[in-house]
Formats: sequence, C-alpha cells, structure tokens
Amino acid sequence: MNPLPLNVHTAEQVRALDRHAVEALQIPSYVLMTRAGQAAFALVQACWPSARRIVIVCGPGNNGGDGYVLARIAREHGLDVDVMALAAPERLRADARRAWEDHLAAGGSVQAWDASRIEGADLIVDAIFGTGLSRPVDAGLAECIRAINASPAPTLALDIPSGLHADTGRVLGAAVAAERTLAFIGLKLGYYLGEGPNHAGIVTFDDLSVPTQVRAQVDAAARRIPEHLLAQLLPPRARMAHKGLHGHVLVLGGGQGMAGAARLAGEAALRSGAGRVTIATRTENVAAIVGGRPELMCRGVAGREEVDALTASADLLAIGPGLGQDAWAQTLFEAALASAKPAIVDADGLNLLARSPRARQAWVLTPHPAEAGRLLGKTASQVQDDRLGAAREIAARYGATVVLKGAATLVAEGGALASICDRGNPGMATAGMGDVLTGIIAGIAAQTRDRPGSLPDAARAGVLAHAMAGDLAARHGERGLLASDLYPYLPTCLNPAQHPRSPSA
Repeated sequence: MNPLPLNVHTAEQVRALDRHAVEALQIPSYVLMTRAGQAAFALVQACWPSARRIVIVCGPGNNGGDGYVLARIAREHGLDVDVMALAAPERLRADARRAWEDHLAAGGSVQAWDASRIEGADLIVDAIFGTGLSRPVDAGLAECIRAINASPAPTLALDIPSGLHADTGRVLGAAVAAERTLAFIGLKLGYYLGEGPNHAGIVTFDDLSVPTQVRAQVDAAARRIPEHLLAQLLPPRARMAHKGLHGHVLVLGGGQGMAGAARLAGEAALRSGAGRVTIATRTENVAAIVGGRPELMCRGVAGREEVDALTASADLLAIGPGLGQDAWAQTLFEAALASAKPAIVDADGLNLLARSPRARQAWVLTPHPAEAGRLLGKTASQVQDDRLGAAREIAARYGATVVLKGAATLVAEGGALASICDRGNPGMATAGMGDVLTGIIAGIAAQTRDRPGSLPDAARAGVLAHAMAGDLAARHGERGLLASDLYPYLPTCLNPAQHPRSPSA
C-alpha cells in the first residue's frame, strides 16, 4: 500500500492516468490488473488476517478481472475462495477474460450469483463495477448489492464501491457499503462527495507501481487538504511576541436566546491563537458570555454607530453565530459588510445574505447544504447531488472562498482547485460545531492576515484543524460529543512544531 496522494480525480482523469501508463510507459494493461489483484490480497492479509473464507463477486468488466486475479492469488495462499459471477465469464473480453482463464487454469472455479453462498463468509470482495458506471443498476444487480450490504461480513470494494458514481458520489439505485475501498492509480471524487463517505469506508491506495511522474501528466479535479499546511501557516512564535501581533477578531452574533453560539465562536478564535476577541451582541448576553469565559471582551450593541466603532478596531470579522434575522441582526450584518474588513460569514449571516445577495472581496462563506441551497436558490438535496459544483457556483456568484460543510467538507475559491477535507467524524454532527469552525477560521485568519492569499489558506487550515480536533475528541466515542469538547485539542493541532505527530483520522 502507498500513502494517499493529495490529488483527487474524476473517472475520466483516472482513465487518462491508466492510458498514459500503458501507452507512454509501455506497462502492459494485464500487468496493471495483476498488480491490482496482488495489492488487494496484501490488504486482505493486513486488515483481515484471520479471514479464511472469502467470497468474491465479479462483474462483467475489468473490475471483475481484478477480482479474478485476487481469487487466483488467494487460492494459491491456501484461502477458501468462493467466486460468483454476475455476468457470463465467457463473454468477458481482453484482460478480464485472461484473468478469468488464469483463475480456472490454476484450479479455481466460478459459480453464478447465489445470495445464500455469502453465508459464513469472513470477507466479501466487491469486484462488480468500476468507475465507468453512470446509470442506475438494474433490479437484479440492486438485489445483489442489498444482499452484500445485509451480510454481517465486512466488505472490501476494489477501486470503488459498486453502484457509486465515481464523480459525484451519487448512489445509482443501490451501492455497496464497504468497510474499506482500495483505490488503484488515483483517488476518485466519488469517495468524498455526495453519499460517497457512507459507502467508501476507509480509503486505501495503491499506485500499482506506476511512477509518480505519470500523475503529474494529468490534471486533478480537487486536492485533499495537506496537514503540512498548518505548519506553513502557523510557524513557532517569536519569543518577543505579544497579543497585538496575532490579530483582533470581532464576532457579531448572539441574538435573543443565542448567546451560546457567539461565545462558542469567540472562544474558538481565542483557542486558535487570535490575540484578542471581542463579541458584539445583545446587551442582555454580556454577563453570561463574560462570566463563562472572562478572556473574551464583550460589548452590548444596539445601533449602527456602536457597531461601526467596533469594526474599525478589529482586524477580522466573524458574522452570524446565533445572530438571528430580525431588525437588530440586519443592522449588525449591514454594518459589518459595509466595512472593508475581511470576514467569515456563517449561520444567520448566510441567511441574511441569501435575502440580499451581493458579491464582496475578502470573505469566507461557510454554509451547510441547506444554507448553500438558499444562497443558490436550490434545495439542500440539489446541493448534495453536486457538492463540488454548488461550492464553485457560490464562490463565483459571491466572490468568496466557500466552505461547504458536511462529511468531507469542501473549500472552493474562484478558479482555483477545490480542496477536500478527509478528516472528521459523525460525532461532529451536533449543535455548535459550525460556530466553533467559524471561530477557528477567524482565529487563524487573524494571525495570518499579512500573508498574501491568507484568507483561503486560513479557511483550509481551519477546516483541517477543526476536523483533526474532532477526531481527537471522539477517541472515546462519537455519540455525545459536544462542540466545546474540541477546545482542549486545538493547541495540539495548531502547534505542529511542538506536536509534529498530529493524529490522522
């Protein structure tokens, strides 16, 4: 196995990588298929060492060929291998047919699909469809996939879970829910978009010994956020550092009954390293916020003049946590956007923006799918069907860096390559996590404000640090995780020079 590459590709881009390896480097395609089978067997040995009976379900194309190679190798190593074909093997062509014939020549056998043969399996291998699938699976294949998913045995998907669209992560009628997916040659967008995270499981990668320079010949569609970005943005502080060097964040939020959201964002900004944080909120919230976190400065505001005075002294604005959508909230929102200060906009700030759309420079919008839908005049489902397209559309329409939250959060800006965060966990799907993310991004942006192009980098770094802290906080369990549980882990994630071995998901 190889480390996961940073670049993520469409299905066509991965096919281009494969063609380049075959045509330019003269690597025979059957050699690549054989390497895929060998890589799959190595993963089986590493992750399921006690598995003795393996069921491999093979489809009609090259993905099925990978399965036949795996079956031959597994039998050679003494495993009990049960191969079931979902299409007549006699109709296979080229490399897939050769893989089937080699399996038979080595003493293997192939049976027609029979759901009852799954019973008692230690491992199921999905080698049904590869990245070329673009239409819904038929009823018979859907029934097969449902039987695989219903089995208590773990499932390994070869290259991509069958039934998952390789570019969008849409489920094409039915899709295998794998415990692990072994990616060959390039990572696919579908692992991270749409329903992909629910089906791909843990993604492992093997380059099939194709030289790294091949991947440089083909464009990527997106890029995973690299952990070294944190070290680049947040080097060790000078011994003579003082709070004035690390930026002043102004959080505008905390409408009626929502003081907690503003406090969560404000404390997250402090714990992310901002030198000072002020919260502009309703007067009745001041005592509760300061009493709970005395390091925060807090001002009760009622009108435009008070807000203007606070924005003038701030380096960066965080607009929206618990803000509300009444006249008071509208006043704060308009005053903040009228300033020339860079801003992070979340929650009700996004809802107010959707009412009165406008473009602006130097801001980050952090919508969840429903808020993204409001910004685009679409439903949340439409956003989820094309998360990457939605993020890019918001970025273009509003002139912003966009953080589209969810499993595998996306960061998009202008014409730049989108970024994907592959950290984080389901325990983070709880109230207040978005407020903490807003504060983290704001805190990092305040510290890096003098660096060219710092705001998009701060968005990426904030998303990554938030996810990494969430994974640390969830080590004892995901259910019951609170947004504020991330605070103790932020110093570990945001001081990479002191903690060089930051944990991965």
